[in-house]
Amino acid sequence: MFDRGAMGVRERMRRRIGTGERRARLAQRHRLAVDARTKDPVAVADSVVALHSTDPASVYLSALVRMTDGNIGTIERALYEDRSLLRLLGMRRTVFVASLEVAPAIQAGCSRDVAARERRKLIQLLTDSDIAKNAERWLDETSEIALHALAARGEATAAELATDDPRLGAKVVLSRGKSYEGRQSVSSRLMFLLAAEGKVVRGRPRGSWLSSQYSWTPSTAWIPGGLDHLATPDGQAELARRWLATYGPATPEDLQWWTGWTKTQVKRALAGLRPAEVELEDGPGIVLADDLEPPPAPEPSAALLPALDPVPMGWRRREWLLGEHGPKLFDQAGNAGPTLWWDGRIVGGWAQDAGGVIVYRFLEDVGSEATAAVEKEAARLTELLGGNRLSPRARGKTWVETDLTA
Repeated sequence: MFDRGAMGVRERMRRRIGTGERRARLAQRHRLAVDARTKDPVAVADSVVALHSTDPASVYLSALVRMTDGNIGTIERALYEDRSLLRLLGMRRTVFVASLEVAPAIQAGCSRDVAARERRKLIQLLTDSDIAKNAERWLDETSEIALHALAARGEATAAELATDDPRLGAKVVLSRGKSYEGRQSVSSRLMFLLAAEGKVVRGRPRGSWLSSQYSWTPSTAWIPGGLDHLATPDGQAELARRWLATYGPATPEDLQWWTGWTKTQVKRALAGLRPAEVELEDGPGIVLADDLEPPPAPEPSAALLPALDPVPMGWRRREWLLGEHGPKLFDQAGNAGPTLWWDGRIVGGWAQDAGGVIVYRFLEDVGSEATAAVEKEAARLTELLGGNRLSPRARGKTWVETDLTA
């Protein structure tokens, strides 16, 4: 049962929102329907709140499959030239790409808590590594050194910054006393912390668009005034509102899973929103109070979404869009692999063969119209990739991927 007082759920007769309506909302709002696609990568990111970026390829493919035009260069321009999108550590300590409008809410609502934990961990590492008697003061001073060095360079990798000052080149000991004990430059850990604090952002990677060896840039070069200006409650409320607007109806448990918040944080974020309570096919849910009207049903459309796309990773309870296909399309850690979509639900998976061509597998009978639409989308994705080869990053291969590439 929901805690009405804590969450501010409005007293009203519950409207029933069935699975068909949820799928129609998903197809339209997440731009899986052909008529919902756009030329603007920023609009794509906003339509899913933020794009997953643990695997660099996911950002590009998640955007391009929802666009009517564009290529890899279009997304690179938005990220590194227009700087209308940026990477930041956010929900569930995961790297996302968000618009400049959404990023401050992620920073205040999620990144700030991550930064506090990372700061405590780094202070402990500095103490255990005998780098400084007063590790907290040493960290404050060294952070300023790093920020000044980065401002002077404009853009740099952690390895480059390590050569600018002896403190940045100091080594911390990892897993002391273990057989796998190792050492790491302070600059690497420090830039990760400064990014979580919103003081630096990940810039263009060294290598291709598939690389994750990012350079670093002061956040003020991306956003005038920087990222870290919202109060935590305001950031959490705005993030909850945006998530419900695009992923709703859903449950508070879904929001808790997606953000990585505690139950208390979820209740606090929802209290000011006063969402309406609705009845879903698998139990009670919530939706924004002004979002109760059913949307027009879009024409059935096909989509091929990449691994770790925001949509299959958007809810804790996914049966209404996933059916029984989870074991074949998610790895053992719960990470989504590449998925086939038809009419707002998952119907199969895909992979890339040895020649770079997209191959796919239906897990249910979807009819000739869906088959033809998926074939067309697979050809489009093959062309967008332009011969670039994908490989699983930050996840394991799914059953479908293994079967298709055996």
